Amino acid sequence: MYSSVIRDAEYIAGLGEFIHTEYGIVSDRLTTTKRGFYGETWCLECGRKRYFIKIVYAPEHLEIYKRSFSVVRHLCDHGIDFISKIIETKTGKLFSYYDNAIVGVFDWIDGELTENDETKIPEYKMLAKVYTVPSTGLTIPRENFSGVTSDLFYDKLKSLKDKQLSLLLEKYCNKIEHRAKRLKHFTSLCRSDKTGFVITHGDAGGNLIVCDNESKYFIVDWDTAILAPPERDAWVMCSKEWARNAFQSALHDNRIFHTLKHERLAFYCYDFFFYYLNAFLDASTNAAATSTIETTATIYTSTTSSSAELVEDYITGWIEDSFNYFENY
Repeated sequence: MYSSVIRDAEYIAGLGEFIHTEYGIVSDRLTTTKRGFYGETWCLECGRKRYFIKIVYAPEHLEIYKRSFSVVRHLCDHGIDFISKIIETKTGKLFSYYDNAIVGVFDWIDGELTENDETKIPEYKMLAKVYTVPSTGLTIPRENFSGVTSDLFYDKLKSLKDKQLSLLLEKYCNKIEHRAKRLKHFTSLCRSDKTGFVITHGDAGGNLIVCDNESKYFIVDWDTAILAPPERDAWVMCSKEWARNAFQSALHDNRIFHTLKHERLAFYCYDFFFYYLNAFLDASTNAAATSTIETTATIYTSTTSSSAELVEDYITGWIEDSFNYFENY
């Protein structure tokens, strides 16, 4: 599900003028791209050069996005070359403000967002290299295993205005309540162990770009990077033995002698379930707000499915395999 606000010619012209003023880049052409959930994304063409622009309006994501720029700069400064480099403003700033939103300009990467079994090996190898980067001097959140994502879900549910989505969540209330209880269980198991923390991405698989000639891979969108154990990036494929082994091998190949912990994998499985469920509810709330009041905030929509259909697919889809893997633990 991508942000898909329809912008008129006046907005596009204004954005082009802003980029010229702030960054010194002349816009020959600005076109939208399908690379974003929380942000509007654009391709800016300047002669034979292209740039990637990400603009975030969502209030709940502004500080998260702002913080990501220092992470990208930190990784680049330590030799990580498979991320999209930041283009600074003319005054040397990492990001800028436009129309009550935060704007980032990056090098363009030719390729497509791809996630499948074949991309997991290069993904794990790149993540392991990131884990070798020291976090000294980097100010980002640190995992505390709070498990509050389920509490946030029930708080958001109270004010949900989308009737179709409300009925759907009521339909699966027992399944969701069970997962909330499991999250609390694994929270209690993990909370006392704060060892082995590294710089983690949080959604690398969904943000991996395979270049057109398949000779180069990039991991983009470092918005949710925090200091946490590697399990935060490993949990998605944890129900598959080959994936766990491949992730473990990537760690050891980079001299990270950390053994994946079952309870941590389980914690992130349940925690991220509610994290993304909350994102769906935020999207629904923001979309409803734009239909009743005048606003420039991003509307989150899908061109093919309703919010309820997307959420049902999420609750009953691929993540079930991971839950089943942990059910008897």
